Amino acid sequence: MEDFAIECHLDLTDEVCPMTFLKALAALDELRGGAVASFRLNAGESVANVPRTLKEEGHKTLKISDNGDGTFTLVVKRSLEDL
Repeated sequence: MEDFAIECHLDLTDEVCPMTFLKALAALDELRGGAVASFRLNAGESVANVPRTLKEEGHKTLKISDNGDGTFTLVVKRSLEDL
């Protein structure tokens, strides 16, 4: 059972790297520290790179789920620090 409330949902399946990362980062920047967001990403480069680069920015991946249709849902907790 999930113990977090998702405050932002963003479908990035129409984007390619690096825009997937940049749009996810911009969405997180709009949230308060500790808030949770979910991003729908295509399999391949996006789902491989976005979690890694968001981690490098100080954010925490809570969950990655395979949607079974060639996309994944990435759930991320925004850093508590102002970036």
